[in-house]
Amino acid sequence: MHVFYAQDISGDLVLLDAEESRHSAKVLRIRPGQEVALTDGNGQWCQAIVETSHPRSTGLRITSRQQEYRKRTFRLHMAVAPTKNIDRFEWFLEKATECGIDEITPLLCHYSERHTIRHERLNKIMIAAMKQSMRAWLPKLNPLEDALSLLQKPRPVQAYIAHCGDGEKHNLFNIYRAGEDALIVVGPEGDFSEEELRKATNNGFQPISLGPHRLRTETAAVALCVQANFINQTI
Repeated sequence: MHVFYAQDISGDLVLLDAEESRHSAKVLRIRPGQEVALTDGNGQWCQAIVETSHPRSTGLRITSRQQEYRKRTFRLHMAVAPTKNIDRFEWFLEKATECGIDEITPLLCHYSERHTIRHERLNKIMIAAMKQSMRAWLPKLNPLEDALSLLQKPRPVQAYIAHCGDGEKHNLFNIYRAGEDALIVVGPEGDFSEEELRKATNNGFQPISLGPHRLRTETAAVALCVQANFINQTI
């Protein structure tokens, strides 16, 4: 079933915006009378019938509605440094949204090679991934934030930092308790600086490892996202 996104679906009649309407009428060639699904990205999941089909304004009539559709019992927040090649960070956002994530903070680190992001474009990628995976919750995408600032903020009890430096590290499977909110931090291609690691340690972040091999930032981030969801039996 095709899934559409609209921010306001409080009424029984919903008009899709121009982008969603164009995709419906021109790409998918959906016609009046067809049944589709609709979400607001905030937990509502609806079944709807297409009333009017037009590239600029497609109208839907909601026939059934579910609140807090498949709501998770925990929150997964990941802070990840955007990669120099933005396509790789976009790939992470897409896959993390499909697998299940609640909040993402793009992280600006000392060794970051990318210092800007296009928030609107990244949000569109997450919306598409949410619809593709038939989810009703759009992850929150925060503005780019300085790593030292984030690492010193109040954090959930379960807070982890993945890095390539020396010292004892743990496997997420051995220390993360299912059902609890978690914050996982992943650094840039050049890893975290000594000062960033020191701030994280002083604030109680637990160091974690993905094994003896060196992974790209986006690979490590997706792997940890999958691990957290697997531990919670949501994937």
